[in-house]
Amino acid sequence: QVQLVESGGGWVQPGGSLTLSCAASGLTFTSYVMKWYRQAPGKERELVASISTGGTANSVPRFFISRDNARNSAYLLMNSLKSEDTAKYYCSAETEIIKYWGQGTQVTVSS
Repeated sequence: QVQLVESGGGWVQPGGSLTLSCAASGLTFTSYVMKWYRQAPGKERELVASISTGGTANSVPRFFISRDNARNSAYLLMNSLKSEDTAKYYCSAETEIIKYWGQGTQVTVSS
């Protein structure tokens, strides 16, 4: 059974940083592209970062994605957080034919 478990969310003040983690199990982690999405209330889910099986990373400004294949985990470092970064953050594990989702972790940026 495939599981993706996000952690590390919470409340942070504007300008702060936060690192989210995504622990994967039940799949061959090295075969999957890992991505982070977010969804704010009333808005569509949007992609914020992705990292290929070979480690090529792409992300929106201020955010950095990484993966640790030995730990079957992916991470999202978020810097200089703004109120508009408030959302529920989800990780996904994807191949060309299948996509798995985690349950999400809430990030709230507020003073």
